[in-house]
Amino acid sequence: MTVIRINAITVPPEGGGELARRFGARAGAVDGADGFEGFELLEPTDGRDTWLVITRWRDQAAFEAWVASPAFAHGHRSEGEAAAGGEQRPVGVHSELWSYDIALAATPSGGADA
Repeated sequence: MTVIRINAITVPPEGGGELARRFGARAGAVDGADGFEGFELLEPTDGRDTWLVITRWRDQAAFEAWVASPAFAHGHRSEGEAAAGGEQRPVGVHSELWSYDIALAATPSGGADA
């Protein structure tokens, strides 16, 4: 059963473009993870300052394996580790991980025109 994990990241208005750039630079880093089904980075359009990183996984075990992987650790280093490696500071000022299961889903029917 597909599980959804959402990282809700609070980003100051001037940091949104940089957040998108950084995610774009890492595009594909998770694609090869066993059980990975999809990813979206959602930019707020209603004045909020919370960006959503949405990932879909085959099951909880697949998500946990990704979190325990070296690739995840590399992409989610602490500010101190990143600074020591010469990387830029985090763009977000706060984040929360939200966990969801799909309760109901719909897809376009793709049927003939009525």
